[in-house]
Amino acid sequence: MADKEPIKEELYGDAVREHLIEFAEKGGYAAIPEDEREEWFTRFKFWGVFHQRDGQEGYFMMRLTNANGHLEPGQLRAIGEVARDYARGPAENPEWGNGWIDLTTRQSVQLHWIKLEDVPEIWDRLEAKGVTTRSAGGDTMRNITGCPVAGRDKREFVNSQPILDHIQNDLRDDNAFANMPRKYNISVTGCRQGCAQDSINGIGLEPAEKKVDGKAVRGFNVVVGGGLGGREAREARSLDVFVEPERGYDVVKAFTQLYYDEGNRENRQKNRTRFFVDEWGTDLIREKLQDEYVDFELKQAGKDLREEYTYNSGGPNETDHVGVHEQHDGRNYVGLSVPIGRLPAEDAIAIADLAEKHGSGEIRLTRRQNPLILDVPDEELDDLLSAPVLDTHTPEPNPFERGTMACTGTEFCSIALAETKTRTARMIRWLRDNAEVPDDVDKIKIHFSGCTADCGQAMTADIGLQGMRARKDGEMVEALDIGVGGGVGEDPSFVDFIQQRVPADEVPGAIANLLESFGEERRAGET
Repeated sequence: MADKEPIKEELYGDAVREHLIEFAEKGGYAAIPEDEREEWFTRFKFWGVFHQRDGQEGYFMMRLTNANGHLEPGQLRAIGEVARDYARGPAENPEWGNGWIDLTTRQSVQLHWIKLEDVPEIWDRLEAKGVTTRSAGGDTMRNITGCPVAGRDKREFVNSQPILDHIQNDLRDDNAFANMPRKYNISVTGCRQGCAQDSINGIGLEPAEKKVDGKAVRGFNVVVGGGLGGREAREARSLDVFVEPERGYDVVKAFTQLYYDEGNRENRQKNRTRFFVDEWGTDLIREKLQDEYVDFELKQAGKDLREEYTYNSGGPNETDHVGVHEQHDGRNYVGLSVPIGRLPAEDAIAIADLAEKHGSGEIRLTRRQNPLILDVPDEELDDLLSAPVLDTHTPEPNPFERGTMACTGTEFCSIALAETKTRTARMIRWLRDNAEVPDDVDKIKIHFSGCTADCGQAMTADIGLQGMRARKDGEMVEALDIGVGGGVGEDPSFVDFIQQRVPADEVPGAIANLLESFGEERRAGET
């Protein structure tokens, strides 16, 4: 049994909360017995509280949860105010100072420099606005991803929001599933662009159509076993199952139960869903679901919409929600650019103000670390677009700001090998000023992960960077592997690494050279 399993079997899930509060009330970090800290840190993750790396003892990262990046009116403001008041470290970051939030690649939010003794008050403030940290980390269901404009998209094929809410409220909130074999990712999208990136999730529902009793029915095909990390990326594989929307929740719950029951709890290096699907195969999984986990007939897969997928596709006409877009009701949503996902607290509050003044107050977060302001009437657009905060977080960014993402990196993460956020902020400014990009290219997707766990999704980028170490002039320095050619469109592909262990200070020049070659040698339609 893996070393964390006895810890989780003894205590995990909802029961952890009262113990965390007790430690907080007794003095925080110092109240945790030193020989028990690693055990408690394992458990705290379920409630979104992660101890930061060595050298930052007593400080924690807090991750928030939602379904498909959905923030109700007032929620972003509450998050920004908490970041302003509590997410403050002993020294300012050279780029962002103190008090900021990180938007994540799973449509969530992270706060850093949190003290354990402040967690109960932070929970009170966030939960008063309907924001929770439950099931944000550890071996459990992570943030459920979906189309950030579900229910608003003008070209939406089928509305996935009811299924997302059902999964969030009934499956993810079920403490019986708190202790999964490993972290577990779910996605549901009904849009034509593929923006939930179902192909890199443990289970994904993707839009499809099938003839049922002679009538064309819109619903979902089911794919399982996708994921990145460890240079062992997998595209999710078809279960050859089509479900109508009213059965979508049931199939997700059935696969979740199967993985909970049968997933490997012995080897943490080989127990994500992608390895489970490798071992069992889709035929056996489908058979097991039909025989033991659902009480209705599983229909064969329908016709998918993959040929229309443009989100992070690596192909022409790629979409990302940035800019002004018409909704199905004639109003608009406005996608802002937050380079590398780091948003100062005051800017978050200002964006919340704009959403309430010019729209409905609702905010959605995308898988590219950006916020969307929803429900903006035409007559409000000019005033919204002239707001000072949009000078920084513009809906018309340059190609490097628009396309670049980065994970947390060594600034806070104990397993990262490279600093990511500050390095990337400086790199994209340098590339803006020094690199040539063809006139018809509006984004260069550079994804930077501090290690091969690939939280920054380097494997799916135009140019993927993963942190390593190398020797330069006799000294050990941060270095990056550079890969090219990723995308998760109609036919998902992962980067091929073309340069290994490039010293980090040489990477901007290496990317500029790549872009120069791309401009000179690209073929028609290449991006």
